[in-house]
Amino acid sequence: MLKRIKFLGTTALILMLMVLAACGSGNDESSENDGANSEEETSSEESSEGSNGDAVSEIGQEELTIPYVAWSSAVASNHVMEVVLEEAGYDVTLKQVNSGAMYTSVSDGSADATVSVWLPHTDASYWEEYKEDLVHLGPNLEGAPLGLVVPEYMDVESIEDLKENTNSVGDQTDYTITGIEPGAGQMKLTEEEVMPEYGLDDWTLQASSSAAMSASLGDAIEKEEPIVVTLWSPHWTFSEYDLKYLEDPKNIYGDPDNINTIVRTQLEEDAPKAHKILDQFKWSKEQIGEVMVKINDGMEPAQAAEEWVSNNQDTVSEWTKGTE
Repeated sequence: MLKRIKFLGTTALILMLMVLAACGSGNDESSENDGANSEEETSSEESSEGSNGDAVSEIGQEELTIPYVAWSSAVASNHVMEVVLEEAGYDVTLKQVNSGAMYTSVSDGSADATVSVWLPHTDASYWEEYKEDLVHLGPNLEGAPLGLVVPEYMDVESIEDLKENTNSVGDQTDYTITGIEPGAGQMKLTEEEVMPEYGLDDWTLQASSSAAMSASLGDAIEKEEPIVVTLWSPHWTFSEYDLKYLEDPKNIYGDPDNINTIVRTQLEEDAPKAHKILDQFKWSKEQIGEVMVKINDGMEPAQAAEEWVSNNQDTVSEWTKGTE
C-alpha cells in the first residue's frame, strides 16, 4: 500500500512537471507569436508610411507626356509644370493640340496629364464625355472668367448691344466676332449657346487661333477700330490694353471658371512623385501673368518658365513638398 502511494505520488509529480513544461512552452510560443505579430504590425506601419510618405519620392515611370491647348495661359502653365517635373527627375514631352485631342489623349492613356482644363463651364461638354476615364485633381488656378471682350473705347456694354446693333457696332465690325481655335470650349459655348440665346443671327463667329485673335485685337486697338473677340482671364492682353468684358445678363458664360489639373487613371501608381506634384500645383493669376508677359514680350516659353521657376522657389517648394 505504501509503495502504491509512493508510486502515485511520483506519477502525480511527473504529470505536474509535464503540465508546467507545456505551459512554459506555450508561453514561449505566445511570446514568439506576439513578437511576430509586433514585427508584422511594424512592417505594416512602415509600409503604410512608405505609401503616404517615402513612396511619393519614387519616380516610377520616367517619361511623361503633357498635352495642352494654344491658349496663352495654357502655354505658360504647362511649360512651368514641364520645368518642375523635369527638375524632379522626369523626361517631359509637351504636345500642343486642340481641346478634343487633349481630352482623348489623357483619357485613353496615350498622355499623362494636363493643367489647362476649364471647368465647370468652358469645357463642360468635353468633361461630360470623358470624365469616367479621367482623374480630376482639382483647381490649380481659381476665378478665371471668359466672354466677349471689346476695347474700352467702344461704346457698347452688353452682348445685347450686339443684337441691337447699338452705335452701329455690327456695321463697324462686319457683324463678326473674332474667335480662336475651332473646337475650343469657349468657341463651342459661344456658337452653340451664347449666340442663339442672344439672337445673334446676323453675326458670324470667325475661327482663327489664339495668336491670330490677339494679333487682330492689337491691330484694331492700334488703329482705334472696333473689334469683338472671344477672350478670357488670365491673358496677357489685359495687361497690355484697356479692355472690358461685355455684360452677360443671361449669364450664359456662367460664373468664372477654375483652371484645373486632370491626369490619367493609374498615374498615381505609375508615377507617384509626378502625381503628388501635379496634385499640389496651385498658383495665382498674378503669378501666371508674369510668365505670360515674358512670352508675349518675345521670350521663348521654355525660357520664361525656367526663369519664373528659378525666381519663385518658395512657391515651387509648396508644389514639391513631400516628394524629396
